[in-house]
Amino acid sequence: MKDKELKKIVDKDGNTLSPVLGSDVKNYLIDIDGTITDDVPNEQPERMATCKPYPDALEILNKWYDEGHIITFFTSRTEAHRAVTEKWLAKHGFKHHGILFGKPRGGNYHWIDNHLVKATQFKGQFTDLIPVNKTIQVFKDEE
Repeated sequence: MKDKELKKIVDKDGNTLSPVLGSDVKNYLIDIDGTITDDVPNEQPERMATCKPYPDALEILNKWYDEGHIITFFTSRTEAHRAVTEKWLAKHGFKHHGILFGKPRGGNYHWIDNHLVKATQFKGQFTDLIPVNKTIQVFKDEE
């Protein structure tokens, strides 16, 4: 089992900074609608209870959970949808550590943070974003 304990870190002046997980633990934030099941809009909550999970999502996410990674669902569903969402996840066997509701709707996300994010890493100054070639992880194509 991976060590999920937060590690204390300090800056060059000895000031305590936000703690970090060990490099062997990934902190996955995973959308629900359109990612692990059909894309169900908030305006049709009755469909949230009956949609079917994507089998590959269930398999991979539970594998990651079992490997010791942190699984948190981050959804545009609202707090009003908490009960149906938690029941649906339990019914279909999705292992997870938490759910965050109220993600902004509309897509086109660009996450900027002072911690490493597999998108854009904030390094203390906002500037125009420039293209940079980096190695990223993607889902393997079916062969």
